[in-house]
Amino acid sequence: MRDKLIIYTLELLAKLPLSVAQMIGGLMGWVSYLFSNEQKKAAQINIALCLPELTDGERRLLLRQSLVENARTLVEMPAMWSGDPARWIEKIELAEGSQAILDEALAQQKGLIVAGPHLGNWELGPHYLSTFIQNTALYKPPKLHAVESMMTQGRSSSGSELVPTTTKGVKALYSALSRHEAILVFCDQEPSVTGKQGGVEAPFFGNLASTMVLINRLARKSGAPVLFWFAERLPWGRGFRMHWLPAPEGMVDDDPLVAATALNKGLEQCICRNLSQYLWSYKRFRTQHGRPSRLYARSSR
Repeated sequence: MRDKLIIYTLELLAKLPLSVAQMIGGLMGWVSYLFSNEQKKAAQINIALCLPELTDGERRLLLRQSLVENARTLVEMPAMWSGDPARWIEKIELAEGSQAILDEALAQQKGLIVAGPHLGNWELGPHYLSTFIQNTALYKPPKLHAVESMMTQGRSSSGSELVPTTTKGVKALYSALSRHEAILVFCDQEPSVTGKQGGVEAPFFGNLASTMVLINRLARKSGAPVLFWFAERLPWGRGFRMHWLPAPEGMVDDDPLVAATALNKGLEQCICRNLSQYLWSYKRFRTQHGRPSRLYARSSR
């Protein structure tokens, strides 16, 4: 019964015009800001930790904006999982210089590693990239099984292959690069394991964060270029502006710490272009110094 209700709700949201979906998401974000909840608490902590130069008023404003924008992303998703992906590709405009950066990387014909943060609307990357090159995207299966089928079908509707965050999924990424195809990995969340095969602690906005080494391993083995990307939401339902950025130096360094530091620098460069649309509510600092942190157990008002 619960699964049927979830699917019905998602199908209903999928039929909404983009502007209406964003309006509903905005209202949901305002409600989230007005009342105490786990997402608000985590975002408060992360913003204070990562952006200490902001005044209290600026932090409160960013907190409200981020909760609103994140809720808009959530409500937009069902529509992006449904129907013709060309509908969404038409709503993308490219930031100045971005297409040239992407074209230059593709011209090497070595495959492409696409890295990015959960910033703006992250559903658009595979659809847009599919117009140029076959791609494989890594995804974390959602806790709600009723959502997974709709999500994977939608994300693969433009030809992308979806693989889970498992050993089998990682092998599929290597295979795609060996065929000189593209892969997409969101790399702003904690790896499931630490150490040589998982991640190392590297600076992220001046704070140590468990950071994946997978991108480094993929790039070193394949020789494929690495680009960062994100799609920021434009106001009033006008669509999205997609950014493609070159990777910082050090991404393929032999030292995992140097590579992870470069990876986080690339993420920061994306996030700083639109602070309000980043997923600040993700608990990025759950692990510190190799142990679980109590950072998010603090009370907040």
